[in-house]
Formats: sequence, C-alpha cells, structure tokens
Amino acid sequence: MLQLKHIRKAYTMASFTQVALDDVSVSFRDSEFAAILGPSGSGKTTMLNILGGLDHADSGDIVINGVSTKDYGDKDWDAYRNHRIGFIFQSYNLIPHQSVLSNVELALTLAGLSVAERRDRALDALARVGLSEHADKRPNQLSGGQMQRVAIARALVNDPDIVLADEPTGALDTDTGIQVMDLLAEIARDRLVVMVTHNPELAEEYATRIIRLRDGRIVDDTNPIAQDEAEGVTSLAPDRSDATRHASMSFLTALALSFNNLMTKKGRTFMTAFAGSIGIIGIAAILALANGVNNYIASVEEETLSQYPLQILSSGFDMTSLLARNVEQEEKSEEEKKQEQEARQKYLEESKNKVRVSRLLTTMFSRIGTNDLASLKTYLDSGEAGIDNDVRAIEYSYNVEPQVFLSDTSNGVKQVNPDTTFKAFGLGAGSSNSLMSMAYSSDVFFRLPKDENLYINQYEMVAGHWPEN
Repeated sequence: MLQLKHIRKAYTMASFTQVALDDVSVSFRDSEFAAILGPSGSGKTTMLNILGGLDHADSGDIVINGVSTKDYGDKDWDAYRNHRIGFIFQSYNLIPHQSVLSNVELALTLAGLSVAERRDRALDALARVGLSEHADKRPNQLSGGQMQRVAIARALVNDPDIVLADEPTGALDTDTGIQVMDLLAEIARDRLVVMVTHNPELAEEYATRIIRLRDGRIVDDTNPIAQDEAEGVTSLAPDRSDATRHASMSFLTALALSFNNLMTKKGRTFMTAFAGSIGIIGIAAILALANGVNNYIASVEEETLSQYPLQILSSGFDMTSLLARNVEQEEKSEEEKKQEQEARQKYLEESKNKVRVSRLLTTMFSRIGTNDLASLKTYLDSGEAGIDNDVRAIEYSYNVEPQVFLSDTSNGVKQVNPDTTFKAFGLGAGSSNSLMSMAYSSDVFFRLPKDENLYINQYEMVAGHWPEN
C-alpha cells in the first residue's frame, strides 16, 4: 500500500507563494485504477510527481508498505523510481534517434541486466502492448497511439508495482485514447495505476476510484480506504528490498549508449570535434609560439653575454660609490643644496689668501681595490662555488704574451705575434713615441674559450678551419 500523510508542497516566486498541496492525506491499494481529476493548478501533477519521487514535499511523509521514506537518501529514491515506479507521460518522451526496442530497453540499462536479458524483456513488453512487429522502427514512424503504447511498454518493462500516468490520452484522438485506456485498465488488474486526467468521462468509465482536487486539497474520493484496512496493511513487516537494489550501469553499456548517440548526430559530432580541435590546436600553437619566443630570448641573452663576459681584474675601481654620491647629491632637497652652497662660499672667502690642497686624485685612488685572483681561482676550481650550471666557461688570462713565428724560414725568421710589421717604419715597440707604439702593436693570437659554442656560433668561417687543439 502507498500512503501520503499530511503532504504539503508550496512554490515561492519572489514575494508570491503558491500552495500546490495543502495537508493532503490519501492511501492507495496495491491493485486499483485511481484517476485524479481537478482544474488546472489544483495540484494533480504535483501529487503525481511526489508519488513518483520526482519531487519532494515540504512536509509530511510517504509510506510504502508501512515503511516511512523520511530517511530516504538520493540512492534510495533512485532505487524506488527504477524498481517500483513506471512513468507514462503525455508527450511520450521517446528518444527519436533510437529504435522502439532501444527506447524500451533504456529503462533496463540501470538495472544491471545483460544485453540478452534486456532484449528479451523489452520484446515481451512490446508484445504485451501489441507492437512486436514495430520493434525496429523509429518513433517518428509510428502514430500517436503507437508511441503512447511504446511509452506504456517502457513503463512496464521493469515490472513496477506502481504505474503513474500524466494525461496519457491528452495528445490522442478519441478512438486511440480508448485503446490506451483499455490497456491501462488491463494493467491495473495486478498493480496500482494512478492517472491524472482532465477528462471526467474516461475517468468514470475506466477508473475504479476517482479522487478530485481543488486548491491543493482533496474534495472528493469515490472509493476511500477505511481506517481499519489501512491499519491492517501498515502492520505488515517493513520492506526495503528496493532500497538495496541500487541502480547501476556497466561501463560497456554506458560506452555503447554514448557511441550510439554520437553516431546518430554525425554532423553535430563532427562540428563539435572540429571546433574542439581548432581550440586545442590554437592553444597548442600559442604555447609553441610562446615557448619558441622564450627560447629565442634565452639564446639572444646567451649570445650577448658571451660577447660581453663578466670580467674580474686584479685591480678594480669602485664606481658604485661615486655613482651613489652623485645620486645622493641629486636626491638632496633645494634647502640642503642651498646650505651646502653657502658653506662652500664661506669656505672660499675664509681661505682667499691661503694655499689649498685638492684631494681629488687621493680620493679617486683610494677607491681602487686589489682582488686576490689566486684565491678566487682556487675557490672556483674546488667546485664549492656551485656556479658550473650557470656559466658557459670560466677562463683565466695571464700577463704572458705568446711569441709566435712563421714555420717557413726561407725568407728569414719572421715573428707574427706580437706583430712586427711596423718596426720597419720605426713605429714598433722600439719607437720613442710610446703612444704610437701602443696604437700600432697588435696581438694576432688569442686563447679560445673552452666552450666552442661561444665562438663557433658567433663567427662565420670564411677560410681555413677551426683549430683542432
């Protein structure tokens, strides 16, 4: 037995509240054909949705075979809808790209049945409503009455205890509606059928019980259940077997359904895949471009730094302090500058007849420091610095000038480094003009860096070959 106890349901929109069901209590027998009548807005569809677990009441309780549903969770409601309830809708709700057989089988996909068992049960349900020969057709190849019978077969394929029909004849002509009502009356012989309709003639002709609603309340019931009959049913042992049979679908079934849906809409699938591919390719192109630009910037930085290496000399001049003094001078306020100017003027006036000493050179040379390059080399060679991954090469230069001569001595011995070409003009190292000597002396040979990428990538070989040693 199915019971509603003090059910209340209201819908609130902004400041307006519409009460759909107002303290409704009603019980249904296990086998009867109950028709719910009433004007639009009286709460018929809301009651049907609450009976089927599609909607939940604000207050009250649904009792199924003596078991309250107040503690039902989402999984319990799923199992209740899947195993105990069969739905028949006015608009059929058939999937147009699936066959009639597949539409009926769809109700069994969540029951965890095998493919063969689903097919057998679906064919039995279609045979029951007289549509076995139409199993392979599409819904759009059937008449309205045939589509409604497919919907009834789908509702019966799970062998539910309760069938809920929402205006099952609303979209049908009179003759077809009578055929559907005959079928529902036959179904009601061994189960509960609850039908919402606006047609009182059909309800009075076929239903064994008529419940009338108005403004969310039951105003008439032609065959109510007596209190002692309801109490006798509610004393039965609680049955929660449906709640333990949770809905499930195998991975292969889900995959097959997904593939079917994709193949039935090939154009849409192709356009979706094409649009998605454009997006993915665009993102990949942007990432590749960004990565390429970053690599190019890194290579330019490396090339630039290789041309202008960081040099540490034995003697260094502290330019930072001079720059800092200039910055400090610029940052002084006008008042401070004025005070310094006045102090300088006063100093000059007081020392007019005195000999002054300029300490500019003394100050400058005091900023020259000496670096301990021997200790630095030892430190770098030991590996303790940890900079090997951050540098291309570490080179050491010594104040040793290589003396290089041509190997061909047929015309006499000729020195090529340092270059002695200008000695014949008196401009070489022995010239009295030291400035000219410095200008015209040139070193031809230089030590190459350890990392050959520092020079092979920087210069183009136009003759000869790179040194092998």
